[in-house]
Amino acid sequence: MTDATQAGAFPSGRPGTHSRDLVRASLGKRKSAQTRLKIYGGVAIAFALLMLATLIGSVVSTSLPAWTRTEVKLDVAIPAEDDINYNSLANNSLLALFPETDGRAERRAVTGILSNGAQFMLRDLVAAEPQLKGQTTSVWVPVSDPYEQLFEGVVNAGQAEANRRLDDAALARFKQLEEAGLIRSAVDWGLVTEADSRFPELAGLKGAIIGSFFLLLVCFLISVPVGVGAAVYLEEFAPKNRFTDFIEININNLAAVPSIVFGLLGLALFIGVFGLPRSVPLVGGMVLSLMTLPTIIIVTRNALKAVPPSIREAARGVGASEMQVIGHHVLPLALPGILTGVIIGLAQALGEAAPLLLIGMNAFITSAPSGPLDPSTALPTQIFIWFDSPERGFVARTSAAICVLLAFLSIMNLTAVLLRRRLERRW
Repeated sequence: MTDATQAGAFPSGRPGTHSRDLVRASLGKRKSAQTRLKIYGGVAIAFALLMLATLIGSVVSTSLPAWTRTEVKLDVAIPAEDDINYNSLANNSLLALFPETDGRAERRAVTGILSNGAQFMLRDLVAAEPQLKGQTTSVWVPVSDPYEQLFEGVVNAGQAEANRRLDDAALARFKQLEEAGLIRSAVDWGLVTEADSRFPELAGLKGAIIGSFFLLLVCFLISVPVGVGAAVYLEEFAPKNRFTDFIEININNLAAVPSIVFGLLGLALFIGVFGLPRSVPLVGGMVLSLMTLPTIIIVTRNALKAVPPSIREAARGVGASEMQVIGHHVLPLALPGILTGVIIGLAQALGEAAPLLLIGMNAFITSAPSGPLDPSTALPTQIFIWFDSPERGFVARTSAAICVLLAFLSIMNLTAVLLRRRLERRW
């Protein structure tokens, strides 16, 4: 090697100095790029959390009026006879608080303070306590929706009379009741213990909750055995050829099909061909099971693939049959992933509304179903029904229903995470 060559190789005069400078420069750029990436990621996460908090905060704040009920106190003189007109009984008890009321129109305006549920509350009270007949008792009964909106501050009493549902005379009467201490706000347990109603102050989610339960039950009983069985066959027993490749491709494609397509399929097949009734959880559960099957199959196959091949080889080495290998060794080890997929699939089914709307589960049902063959709604369709209602009181009810649905979805997803952490084995 010549002196010129050596001088050209190390311009700084020390071996490797130029290379170290290049490495330092590249390391600086990489650190800067890494720092920028961390900042971008942090900003993205913060923005996502901000949007999530804004959404949840908006829904929760809007739903607060739905969790309380405005009531008026009445002194009711219950007749001793059995044939009681509870509607007239409630109206006359309220009119007794306004003895100056005169004229049919004015009497109707006064009795408009009471909700339609007041008469049924009196009926249930007398049925539960027959000894109240022939006595006078004080009862808190719900007010109608316009007055409830007024008491909760949703309606601005300072607006012009033409822009309000209640005129000045109605405001004065209600203020008189407030000043007398006859108006109160109580927790509205009817939101979850009562079924749907055309009156916002009486509408509840009981029918939708029970209907969703039957939906998920039917979906679970169909999709889990079929989905897990199909995944086990495709992964462990099916020959690897063009036919099985075709099936796998179509399963993956079905997982991306919009849910409304499954609703059209259920409408044409289960209702059109088999003649099953509309608006029943059985049909809804069968439609949702079709939608959930691809997800369960894909997740189950991935869980089976995650089991090390050595487990299968060891089981075969001690003389276990193929069914024993799968049933005694592979499936128990893949169970955490399978359960996670099942719960996530059911949570997805619980939040679907489009396929249920097509099979008629958006009907107005005023009673809770007692079985999967009774007409019913579900939480997503109940939200759709209330959102589409012109009554202002249903705005808060819609937000409350969204909160209940989000709570169920959160519980199901949290259960999936906890089960996976508890049952998962690391290799």
